[in-house]
Amino acid sequence: MSRLVVVSNRVAAVSEAGPAAGGLAIGVLDALKETGGVWFGWSGECLAEASDEPTIETRGNVTYATVSLAKRDYDQYYRGFSNATLWPVFHYRNDLARYDRQEYAGYQRVNRWLAAQLKPLLRPDDVIWVHDYHLIPFAAACRELGIENPIGFFLHIPFPVPQILFTVPPHAELIQALMQYDLVGFQTRVDMQAFLDYVVRAAGGQSDGRSATLDGRTCAVGAFPIGVYPDAIAKAAKACAERKVVRALRDSLHGRALVISVDRLDYSKGLVERFHAFEALLAASPGLHGRVSLLQIAPPTRSDVQSYQLIRRTLEAESGRINGRYAQLDWTPIQYLNRKYERNLLMALLRTARVGCVTPLRDGMNLVAKEYVAAQDPTDPGVLVLSQFAGAAEEMPGALVVNPFNVMQTAEAIERALTMPLDERIQRHASMMAKLRESDLSVWRDAFLNALADAAHVALPA
Repeated sequence: MSRLVVVSNRVAAVSEAGPAAGGLAIGVLDALKETGGVWFGWSGECLAEASDEPTIETRGNVTYATVSLAKRDYDQYYRGFSNATLWPVFHYRNDLARYDRQEYAGYQRVNRWLAAQLKPLLRPDDVIWVHDYHLIPFAAACRELGIENPIGFFLHIPFPVPQILFTVPPHAELIQALMQYDLVGFQTRVDMQAFLDYVVRAAGGQSDGRSATLDGRTCAVGAFPIGVYPDAIAKAAKACAERKVVRALRDSLHGRALVISVDRLDYSKGLVERFHAFEALLAASPGLHGRVSLLQIAPPTRSDVQSYQLIRRTLEAESGRINGRYAQLDWTPIQYLNRKYERNLLMALLRTARVGCVTPLRDGMNLVAKEYVAAQDPTDPGVLVLSQFAGAAEEMPGALVVNPFNVMQTAEAIERALTMPLDERIQRHASMMAKLRESDLSVWRDAFLNALADAAHVALPA
């Protein structure tokens, strides 16, 4: 019987009760729990020397196989090429990207080492599902080791158009590496088309819209928007609604409307622009002073990367400046929290807000948008204000879609959301919940694995 083997840069903590995880961890863990299998990747630990072999732990039907990285590998593979080169470029922030030849060599070296660590764990009929930009060369490394299992790749972040990707010096090698997968999946058709445009227009390959061929190698392609389990989120949000933290938040509002945003502390999330939009709202609508608050939850991430340190300092300064300008003795316009919350508690906090403001400058999907909708009370739902540059914008028909670079447009959308009549809010929420149920997380998983099975001509994991 074939197994599903998931490979990602980080393996989420085995414990179920930790702080809210990112979209990749949530999606992968929920998908694996249904099929069972193996989750392989970095443990998050850095040691003087890398692991000799994976640490194995089994919980239920999921086996966790984790490895530790050496400090040099972490610096070159993770902090370096993955997050100082690929992340900013794939999010269209070439101005923040840097390229170092030694870091790229480390990126390649760690991918080869990870493939060698995984090989002894594999069975001949395993199906391998690789996740995200850290592991673009992983299939090529596996093939060099003689691993013949079907290997699919899913990119959780955006894929840039060729002219943007050209700014990464080894861009041609990255495309050649992606071509070693049997299937390459993207969040949206826009991202998929950007990949195909490179293959056809920049590299001289061919495509029929469902596959790409380059230098004699063909891989299937597809758009597979990641989903959530909306009814499970709704249940968790309702169940946690009376927890102490949630009650304290409601009590602190004194009847004021709440606008909520939840993002990792990252320059791609449009946090500064969001603060400016909220400031523009207060400037244009004095009647809202003392009647609305913005709660921004932004857990710190990659705090050892300079660009992340800068965004944190900028947000602290901007929130302080805006609060200093508008705050009253009994009202602070912006509550800015640099901390994590356990996932179910976070769903209850989302349920409390009249407006969910999800306005990244560029995002592969953004599951917070879907979680906010799913967490709402269907009899009195809040309104989602959503960036047109999030993949979720294609799937959320009831959202107020904005250009986050247009500060006044975002401010006006927040005001419209705050004043929207109940019947319109109910209608918009119902349309989005129907879409979330139609394309939930299991649909994402099954669609990808079915496409991989078709591309590799194998049976699906049971």
